[in-house]
Amino acid sequence: MHHHAYLWTGPKARFDDEALRRPPHPDPPPPGSRPELIERYRQVAAEFRTSDLPPLETAYWLVKPRSLVRGTWDEAKEVAAWFGEQLAEYAPRFASAADRDTARLARLVDAAAERLCAGADISYGYYLERPSYLSLALLTCSPNRTTPELPCPVAYTTPRTARAPSGPVGRH
Repeated sequence: MHHHAYLWTGPKARFDDEALRRPPHPDPPPPGSRPELIERYRQVAAEFRTSDLPPLETAYWLVKPRSLVRGTWDEAKEVAAWFGEQLAEYAPRFASAADRDTARLARLVDAAAERLCAGADISYGYYLERPSYLSLALLTCSPNRTTPELPCPVAYTTPRTARAPSGPVGRH
């Protein structure tokens, strides 16, 4: 078992485009459907897997481009530490004063480590100023508990060692 981390920031209006945040329905609209419905289905089918938008179901991060993985770790405590670092970095920009409370944030990090050890996924979101949005997701892989049919986005050779993010944490 190992863990992947994902981070997205961007305009709240873009985050609210839920059609691009869910996988396309397995069946396309029936013939004779409204042209705008057919076009929207085609757009979602073409863009869902390649879009950097956070999926509505956390496990679907696994089908997104590998380049969106911000880090991969074998130990839950290590990915929880990365999560804590991101919370500390973004906390001054959180729109809600309650979300900036350091004791609360420390409890979230501790709870994240426990949940990841149990094989669960974690997803948190925060409103930032301007209005922007921050999405953080931590996934357990090999296989994912909620959707075991989804492939792991990162190939490994044994033995693995924990890896920090391959580059600076991007902002979109």
